[in-house]
Amino acid sequence: MAAPSVSVMAEWGLSFRGGRSALALFAAAITASIAPARAAEPYEINVILSLTGNIAFVGSTQQRALKALENYVNGTGGIAGRPMTFVIADDQSSAQTAVQLGQDIIAKNVPVILGSSGPASCAAVAPLVARDGPVLYCLANGGNVVPGSYEFFTLMSYEAQLAVSVRYFRERGLTRIASIFSTDAGGQGAEKALQAALARPENKSLELVAREHFSPGDVSAAAQIAAIKGANPAALVAWATGSPAGMLFRSARDLGLDLPTVTSPGNLTEAFFKQYAAMLPPQLIFPAVPYYANGASTDQATTAALQALTHALAAANSKPDMIAISAWDPGMLVVDALRKLGPGVSPARLRDYLASLKGWVGADGPYDFGAVPQRGVGENNVVMARWDMERGTGVAVSNFGGAPLAGK
Repeated sequence: MAAPSVSVMAEWGLSFRGGRSALALFAAAITASIAPARAAEPYEINVILSLTGNIAFVGSTQQRALKALENYVNGTGGIAGRPMTFVIADDQSSAQTAVQLGQDIIAKNVPVILGSSGPASCAAVAPLVARDGPVLYCLANGGNVVPGSYEFFTLMSYEAQLAVSVRYFRERGLTRIASIFSTDAGGQGAEKALQAALARPENKSLELVAREHFSPGDVSAAAQIAAIKGANPAALVAWATGSPAGMLFRSARDLGLDLPTVTSPGNLTEAFFKQYAAMLPPQLIFPAVPYYANGASTDQATTAALQALTHALAAANSKPDMIAISAWDPGMLVVDALRKLGPGVSPARLRDYLASLKGWVGADGPYDFGAVPQRGVGENNVVMARWDMERGTGVAVSNFGGAPLAGK
């Protein structure tokens, strides 16, 4: 910048007779006028994910989705004019570690925590927020919903997923059902959901002809699969995720059990099919999210939300799947709430806002937290899908709610 002239100094009320003090004041004013503006501090949203340990494949996928969401949010204005960043901590797939991380985050007096990736970790952190918050938006769909609480859950519940699966079986005329569930908390919750679905009056024609269990650490389920085969079912619910699911399907292949089979949508990923393709039943079916409803009718708002998701992930050289979506919608919901309510919102105000939200549309379709407390999405958001090996994606075999598509 050029040195000020005498005339300019005069306009500022300065003269050489004013001495060094006047010149110093003038120099300070000039320096302040040309100093670069300080960038706005990022708004931090704290996240607990399982980036290592036995469900690291879930946490790492959710991390990629949140990074893509961070870029999307900052490309569309951030939060109150501030850039947003997800601050991610690794619970190592350990509920005990999740509790320690949760305590550290709560001490920061934040309005919300996203995570963790596993239901056991979410259940362990939930008591810490039960009284005063912050909002805990669990990125695992398994868990006990308490309406009005500070804990919210991603995706559709086991109850919704299994109810839609049973309807699909029923309307295909598959009335003799067998099941095999893991003995852990997730397996127990899913099995209760299946029992509740079968107990509905409209499903009285269906019969559970075999009911087996396995431990997630088992290396074989040959005995259980043999018992199932002996019961002569028409369809199977084999509920597990990742390597335990691979073990189940390997045991079924070895014993020649080939049935229409419903399994956890946590397996609806390209990586799972690359690893286990050789041992999977040809009719492997999933209760899935609207992203896979490419054969069913999807409303325009959901289509637009899915396009935003797909484009954001494509920029990060990734594609949507059930696990990525499990993080995307909660993250987007929280961001939209903070944009509306302000970054200084209290935990109670944020909880009340989410609990009453209706009409918000995300990748999982329209949300209604009044009709589906703490989740917002239910049976009407579930579509049954199978994996298309050639296309490398899921393909709908039902409409939303489970009614089979023609020829599916």
